[in-house]
Amino acid sequence: MSRLDPGTSSGHAGHAEPPRSHRRRAAVAVSATLALAAGMLAAPLATAASAADPAFNYAEALQKSMYFYDAQRSGDLPDDFRVSWRGDSGLTDGADVGKDLTGGWYDAGDHVKFGLPMAFTSTMLAWGAIASPQGYTTSGQLDELKSSLRHVNDYFLKAHTAPNELYVQVGDGEADHKWWGPAEVMTMARPSYKIDPSCPGSDVAGETAASLATASILFKTDDPAYSAKLLLNAKQLYSFADTYRGKYSDCVTAAAAYYKSWSGYQDELVWGAYWLYKATGDASYLAKAEAAYDGLSVENQTSTHSYKWTVAWDDKTYATYALLAMETGKQKYIDDANRWLDYWTVGVNGQRVPYSPGGEAVLDSWGSLRYAANTSFVALVYSDWITDATRKARYHDFGVRQINYALGDNPRKSSYVVGFGANPPQNPHHRTAHGSWLDSLTDPVATRHVLYGALVGGPSGANDAYTDSRSDYVSNEVATDYNAGFSSALARLVQEYGGTALTTFPVAEKPDGDEIFVEAKLNQPATANFTEIKAMIRNQSAFPARSLKNGTLRYWFTLDAGDSAANLAFSANYSECGPQTGKPVSAGGSLYYVEVGCIGQNIYPGGQSQHRREIQFRVTGGSPWNAANDPSFAGLNGTDLVKTKAITLYDGGKLIWGTEPTTVPPTPDTTAPSVPAGVTASGVTQTGATLTWTASTDTGGSGLAGYDVLRVNGTTTTLVA
Repeated sequence: MSRLDPGTSSGHAGHAEPPRSHRRRAAVAVSATLALAAGMLAAPLATAASAADPAFNYAEALQKSMYFYDAQRSGDLPDDFRVSWRGDSGLTDGADVGKDLTGGWYDAGDHVKFGLPMAFTSTMLAWGAIASPQGYTTSGQLDELKSSLRHVNDYFLKAHTAPNELYVQVGDGEADHKWWGPAEVMTMARPSYKIDPSCPGSDVAGETAASLATASILFKTDDPAYSAKLLLNAKQLYSFADTYRGKYSDCVTAAAAYYKSWSGYQDELVWGAYWLYKATGDASYLAKAEAAYDGLSVENQTSTHSYKWTVAWDDKTYATYALLAMETGKQKYIDDANRWLDYWTVGVNGQRVPYSPGGEAVLDSWGSLRYAANTSFVALVYSDWITDATRKARYHDFGVRQINYALGDNPRKSSYVVGFGANPPQNPHHRTAHGSWLDSLTDPVATRHVLYGALVGGPSGANDAYTDSRSDYVSNEVATDYNAGFSSALARLVQEYGGTALTTFPVAEKPDGDEIFVEAKLNQPATANFTEIKAMIRNQSAFPARSLKNGTLRYWFTLDAGDSAANLAFSANYSECGPQTGKPVSAGGSLYYVEVGCIGQNIYPGGQSQHRREIQFRVTGGSPWNAANDPSFAGLNGTDLVKTKAITLYDGGKLIWGTEPTTVPPTPDTTAPSVPAGVTASGVTQTGATLTWTASTDTGGSGLAGYDVLRVNGTTTTLVA
C-alpha cells in the first residue's frame, strides 16, 4: 500500500481496524506542509509556564503513563501486579516454533506483539531516563520504569535466539483484529515470525540493539551482570543488522500491513550505533553512526536532509540529528537539527507543520498527539544543550506547549490522557480495557476499566476537534509508541517544574457486577413427580478476564417425607456441555443435589456463544413431590431466566458462585408403627425359641427400621434380639 494512500478498512465483524501502517504516513491533507505568510512565520509560540507555576502535575501524569505500560504487559504477571484487572496471557507464545516468546508488550488496543514499535518504545523510554534522571527520581517512578524496561528487554533476550536470529512478531494482525475481547482469554493462533540471514531486517535488529543498549546503561550500576548480558546481545544484533542488510517487512510480510518499514533501515543503523557508543564508550560505534548518517533520507530533489516529518517508530532520522549534534558539536548535525525543529516551530522557507487554532502541531491525522509529543521530547532535550538563546527558548517553549495541550490546555479544556486531568477520554480503542464478553465493540456501552496514563491519538485534523468514541481508532486508539516520547517529555518537565505523584495510586478496581454466574428458569411448572430446569452458565469476567474450563453446577432439592431415595432420577435432554450421566447425591438428611458437568468446556468472555453454556435437565422423584421446598427452586419462574445463587457453580470443585444450603435435618417422625399381631412361640427350649408374628405397618411414618425382641422376667427387661 502506498504511503500516500490512506486506504480503506476491511470488514471485521463490526470492529475492524485498517492496517496500522497508515499510522506512519497516511499523508492526507492534514500532514501536507502548510505554506505560511511572512507575518505568520514570525508569530510567537505560546509562552510556557514558569518553573514556579507549572500548568499541570507532571509527576502524576508520568506516574500514570508508567501504569499504562504495565497494563500492556503480556505473559506471566507477578502475584502482586498492580493492574488489578490484568491477568496472565499469551503463555504459549512461541510454542509454534518451539521457543519461549512469552512476555513483552501488546502493541496497542490489540494483542499482537510487533517488535519494531516495541523496541522503539523501549529505547525512547530509556533515553528519557538517561536524559532526565531527576524527573524519574523526583516523581518516584524510576523503579516502575526499570520494571517495565526489564520486562520488555527480557522478551527481546528470549526473542534473540541466535546471534543472527531474532523473532520480530508474535500474533497475526488480521486474525487478532477480527476479535474484540480481553487478552487473558485469546484463543486464536499466534504465529511467530523471525528474521535471519536469509530474511534480513536491519531496521528491527538495529532498533532492538538500541533498546538493549539503552537499557544496559540504566541497569549498569544496580545490576551489572544483567547490564552486561543486555549489551552482549545488543552488539550481536547490531552486527547482524549491519552485516545482513534489508527491510524486515519485505520478508516478514505479516508485518507489512501494520508496521511496514517505510523509511528503510539507514536510520536504525545510525541510531543503533549511537546508542552502542553511549553504552560501550567504543569510538568505533560513533564512527559507524557518523558514516551511516550521510546515507539518511533527503528532501525531494535536494541534498538537504529530511525535516518535514519526525521521530517515530519507523523513522529515527530526526532524533539522530539532535543526538549527534549534542555528542559531537559538528555544525552539519546542528544545522539539520535546527532546520527540523524550526519546521515544527516558526517554519522553514515559508513552510511549517500545520497548527490547529488551539496550538497543536498536527503532522498527521493518525495519532497526531504522539508525533507532537515525540518531537517535544527531543526539542526539550536539545534546548538544554543548544547555546543559541533564541532557539533555546523557542524549542523549550514548543515542547512545554505541546505536552500541556495533551494534558488539557486546549480549546476543549480536556485531557487526552485516560484517567488524568479534566474530562479525560472514557472510551479508548482498547479491547482488554473495554472488557466486552460478547466480541462486541459496543457492548457493554461503558468501558469497564480505567486505562490510566494512555495517551489517545487526539484530533485527526488541525481543528482541535475530537470525539471520545471507542470505534474511532484514528483519534482514540492508544499504543505503546504513543506514550514513549510523551513519558520522556514528562520526565523532563518534572525535572524542571517538579510535581508530586499520587500516594494512593493505583486503587484496585472492584468488579462492576457478577462475573461468572448462573441463570435459570422452569421449563414447565413443577409436576407431581419431577422438576425441569433450564440453566445458563455465563462468564462475563474482566477483573481479570478468565476462562471456566472445569465448571460444574449443582441443583439442590429435598427428599420429601414419604418418598424414597430409590425413586430419584436425573436426566438432561439438552446440554451444551455434552452428555450428562450424573445421578442424585445425598448431602445429608433429606438434602440432595444433582450435578451438571461442563468439564473440558472453555467458557470464556469472548463472544455470544463462547461466554455461556445452556443445560436443560429434569429431577424426578416419587410421590409426594413438593418442589416448593427445594433450595434451588426458590425464585424461579416459567417465563424468564433469572440470576440465582441457589444453584451453585464450581470451578475444579471450588465454589465460585452461589450459596450452598445448610444440611436439612430429617423430618421428625411422630407416627408410631402398628403393634405386631399374632405373636406365637414354637420350638421352645431352655436356650431359645422361634417367634412368628404379623408384620407391623408404619403408614405416615418414616418407615419401619426393624424389631426389638425383649425378655421379661418380673420387673427386669432384657434385649435379646
